Amino acid sequence: MIEGIHWLGHSGFRIDAEKIVYIDPFKVGRGPSADMILVSHSHYDHCSQIAIERISKPGTVIVTNAECARKLRGDVRVLAAGRSLDVGGIVVEGVAAYNIGKPFHPKGEGGLGFVVAVGGRKIYFAGDTDLIPEMSAVRADVAILPVSGTYVMTAEEAAEAAARIRPAVAIPMHYGTIVGSASDAARFRELAGVPVEILEREG
Repeated sequence: MIEGIHWLGHSGFRIDAEKIVYIDPFKVGRGPSADMILVSHSHYDHCSQIAIERISKPGTVIVTNAECARKLRGDVRVLAAGRSLDVGGIVVEGVAAYNIGKPFHPKGEGGLGFVVAVGGRKIYFAGDTDLIPEMSAVRADVAILPVSGTYVMTAEEAAEAAARIRPAVAIPMHYGTIVGSASDAARFRELAGVPVEILEREG
């Protein structure tokens, strides 16, 4: 289930399948150019213009929310929670991503998670979010969930999210760079109740 999924640190991922899909590239090293880039929200560690330009090529499609779209150049397509886009045969669904009782990611800013149908499976990337009611409707084979607390879910909350989604495998993210540590990922694996793969950072 995790074949072709590469963790680039923090919340950055690259999926190598029929297309090359990057999600929230922040610190990117060597790697193929992107066919598609998904950007969850406008914070600098997710919507990095430098990283996006580094991995873009002619024909790269960027899918993001309205706020972040205003900052970016190129073929930028706006997605909202509850909507979907078909980009060259890859369907991307927008899922809400926001904080409850924290000021960092207000619901009104339109932050996104994504469910991407690629490589014969559905991959859910939760974005910067707390445990929210919308997660109960997500159906995915792979769930990529933040675990570091402070700005996003704690490991305990991420375990509850995994219980709601019931993926075949879950992958922790949002640790090891700005906030959180490998112990958060380990705690998530201990509690999740579904298979968990802790990826080695690449890039």
